[in-house]
Amino acid sequence: MIYVVAKLTIKPGSLEAVSAAARTCIETTLKEAGCISYDLHASVSEPETLVFVERWETREHLTAHSKQPHLKVWREASEPFTVSRTIEIIHPERVETF
Repeated sequence: MIYVVAKLTIKPGSLEAVSAAARTCIETTLKEAGCISYDLHASVSEPETLVFVERWETREHLTAHSKQPHLKVWREASEPFTVSRTIEIIHPERVETF
């Protein structure tokens, strides 16, 4: 199993728009092969900080996820509101950082 922790900093006042776009992506992603969980959390202390926490059976499942049309739609919808994004893919033996 691998974990993905994606931190997204968004523009002030854009939480509702970003959350609405994320909901559709999350619902569809949860149906993908290899997806164990896919959760979105909002920071209580930093309202412009969102954190996705994902669990996947394998890196191959995550790679397949990255090519899905609904993920492309999510990226395009969130792009105008995104200030910064970091992604960590946590394997048992290493961490990939983007």
